[in-house]
Amino acid sequence: MTPDTFDALRGQLLDAARTFAPTTGTAADASDALAGILSGIVDDVDRALAEELEIFPVCHHSPASALAMVRRLREKQPKVVYLELCEDLRPLLDELRNCRLPVALQAFASDLDGFPPGVGPLSVVAPITEASAEYQAIAYALDTPGVELVLVDRSTDHVFQWLPDEPAESARPAPSDGDTDVAERAEEAALHGDAVGIEIGDLRPRFAELEAHLLHHGKVRHWSEWWDQYVEQPLTGADYDAYRQVMVLIGSLFRRLRPSEDERVSRDEERERYMWTRMREHLAASGADPADCLYVCGAYHAASRVEQFGLASDAPYEIGPRTGTRWLYGLIPSSHSAIEAQFGLASGSVSIAAATWSKAVTRFRDTPFRLDGQKGTAKRAKRAALPPPSTPAAPVADRLSGFLSSPPALDGLDEAELLGWCVDIVRLARRNGYLASTADAIAVFETSVLLAGMRNRARPTPYDFQDAAVTCIEKDVVPGRRDVRHLCEILLGGDRIGQVGYEALPPLARDVYDRLAPLGVDLEKRTLQRALLDLNANPELTGCSDLLWILRRLLPEDAVRPIMGERRLGERSIQESWDLAIGRHQRSIIELGYEAITVEQVLEQRLRRTVWDPKATAAVALGAVEDAVLYLGGGRFAAELGARAVELLSAERTVDDAPEVLRRIRRLLAYYRATEPALPEWCEAFVTAGYAHYCTLLPTAFVDEETGVRQVAAMLGFLFSMESLALALGCDRAQLELAVLQSHPEAPAKVALLWAARSQLGLLPMAELRERCDGLLANPLVVPSFPMYLSGFVQALEPAPALAPFVVELLSKAFARLPDAVLLPWLPKLITTLRDQAGELVPVLVREAGRTFPAALPSLDAFVPPWLGRPSGAAKARPGIAPGTAPAGGPVGGPVAELLAGHRAACDAVAALLGCDGGWQEIADGGDPGEAGALLARHPETATAVAALLDR
Repeated sequence: MTPDTFDALRGQLLDAARTFAPTTGTAADASDALAGILSGIVDDVDRALAEELEIFPVCHHSPASALAMVRRLREKQPKVVYLELCEDLRPLLDELRNCRLPVALQAFASDLDGFPPGVGPLSVVAPITEASAEYQAIAYALDTPGVELVLVDRSTDHVFQWLPDEPAESARPAPSDGDTDVAERAEEAALHGDAVGIEIGDLRPRFAELEAHLLHHGKVRHWSEWWDQYVEQPLTGADYDAYRQVMVLIGSLFRRLRPSEDERVSRDEERERYMWTRMREHLAASGADPADCLYVCGAYHAASRVEQFGLASDAPYEIGPRTGTRWLYGLIPSSHSAIEAQFGLASGSVSIAAATWSKAVTRFRDTPFRLDGQKGTAKRAKRAALPPPSTPAAPVADRLSGFLSSPPALDGLDEAELLGWCVDIVRLARRNGYLASTADAIAVFETSVLLAGMRNRARPTPYDFQDAAVTCIEKDVVPGRRDVRHLCEILLGGDRIGQVGYEALPPLARDVYDRLAPLGVDLEKRTLQRALLDLNANPELTGCSDLLWILRRLLPEDAVRPIMGERRLGERSIQESWDLAIGRHQRSIIELGYEAITVEQVLEQRLRRTVWDPKATAAVALGAVEDAVLYLGGGRFAAELGARAVELLSAERTVDDAPEVLRRIRRLLAYYRATEPALPEWCEAFVTAGYAHYCTLLPTAFVDEETGVRQVAAMLGFLFSMESLALALGCDRAQLELAVLQSHPEAPAKVALLWAARSQLGLLPMAELRERCDGLLANPLVVPSFPMYLSGFVQALEPAPALAPFVVELLSKAFARLPDAVLLPWLPKLITTLRDQAGELVPVLVREAGRTFPAALPSLDAFVPPWLGRPSGAAKARPGIAPGTAPAGGPVGGPVAELLAGHRAACDAVAALLGCDGGWQEIADGGDPGEAGALLARHPETATAVAALLDR
């Protein structure tokens, strides 16, 4: 390149700066700044093209860049390709041939060493599509003998070392409730998760005013459309020199207009120092000729001004060490919408770029590079031989002046293509519920041409066609799930979703696929599939069932969903039905492979991390024990988790999780009693530790305002239900009695709960308890708070279920005695109290009421509630039953009555304990045998047969 190659262009730009900018006052400074920018971008182009190592500037997922890359690779045939991509991702590139594009290279780390706590897990993705320059370079280098591919960008570890401390906000769109189509697209856009995206050639101005100015004067809505109109289309058919100079020019312009305080500037400059240092190191080590090398980087970095730029630079730069973090690498599925969401591109822009690429390849008859065996690409019978390398290129000429000063070559209107689009969009719209017709197809055609003319375009672009279709077809209502804009995206190529091939999967994912093979479903399909398992007829499917339940525990909710069958402690289904969407959640399965070799190891590690987390509680540990039993068979690992639960319970200073602890330990004890000859040691230790722990905290919990009635009831439930086991293991009942006697609550609900506990311990007779409650109902000052007392008694059914008849009695008395003026305002409060604080115990009361009250309406007139006494002599009581509690009929003789009359001491003791007053009466002879006796008398044969059977 001669020193004066761009002098003419530089002079024209400086003249333009002097012409259009004032020269007085502060405007003169602005004129000088404008002249400096315009002159500087020409200097940047001159510097980049003069570099000994050929620089190939690209834009991320640009069809023009991909076409230029194909042509340059076939012409130059470089021996070394330097690519702007994280250097530690190089081993993954060989696995691309086993995948269907688009996919993303991923680096993942969960166990961090050297990063601030709480920032993990860390993830980096670099998406690859066929219509990108980087893929063309990768395919050329991997399938061409003697070519070396070297990644020179900073490692993934340095990516996070250089990031600011505050986390970046996710660009993922938030789906609205009920919009199924938006939810599906959001799911596809979330394929990259919250990973940091790495892209080559981020050519977007980071100057908001400039971008708004370009969009306004370009008469476009978003940046992707502006780029397509003013860069992609003109450069698609341009020669290599023009393409290269224009791309460096654009990169330099955006670089110089970026605000100096932008934190990305310093990071980008560090990347450029890193890449040039790595390239000089490789050239020195390999001895390669720079003339046989090609440096592929973003156009922004091609216009670099760092002192390390160029092979001739000797500016020192020391690459910092990596942290001790262990990074894991793999490939995950990607999609056009995921790329758009992560890099802030307009919806559908990557799909339109892919369609533009396919059309340009056909139009210019270029043969793109594709990896041998690549899924989803056209098969080739034989690889075409590369032509011999061209002779050294002539000195670079100024192509910018002509390109910038001449209007773009205008392509004529392709009526056949536009007509095809219009007909197809009408057909697609009708399938989705729109009332579209041939007239709408004509309207879309004419409107597309009109919009293109208004936007100074010779031929309608896909963006013009989209706008015309929305205007002419959608009207003001969307009848189906998809709007017209999305239908246009589907028509123009749709959201292509990639897939990682079996050979490129980590060992865990391959193990999952192999173990589920007996189901006979295609796990690579993204559609929902139904799997039916008859475990009785096909016991060999038991392993598949076990694996599906573990995947249900580890994967997102809709990845593996049971339709029929369940897995609970002590229960196993004999038939199961599953909805499988494993192909749609391939990324989640791949990321499980970063944690262990099998899913069982993943679950074990997660459960262990859960129970040893600083915020873990005894309830969490018991849940982990339950999962270990359900999915991993229990055994040693369950015992380890159980021992940790004992430690956590003993260390807790609150009882917030007491209901959860009680529910889980009851379930586990019932399981071990039914399946094991003896309880595990950790269960015994948990019961004894819990008994002592809750006895110690009980007096404080009764008076603590922050401790709810539900928690105190759960504590008492643990103490009373586990009492026999705890006493057998050496605990002292006096500890519980002292804890109850030391409790002095003031809240009405807790007072009622304390009375119930004392009654359960025998410290408060039933008669005295009934007398206290009657006094509450008789006191008008207490009546407004009576629902709280009642709530406490209902909660007491947890530790003392035998109180259910008394609670029904209490409710009945309240409804019978309170006047309407008190009862009607009190009733809503009672209902809300029971619903909020004892919802699961209300069914117990309903069942008890069903046993207490008559089931038929005719019996209601003769019904006497058990708690209402009768006048003396009104009716004879059955032996052992207090007068007033006998049923309406007289005493009936029989074996039961005779047995009770023969052992009166036991009945008297029970009556005294229950507070029943009354005496014994003699059994009348010849009493009514009742309905049962009459039935036996009518059918003596049955009784005779039973007697003969019992005599054997």
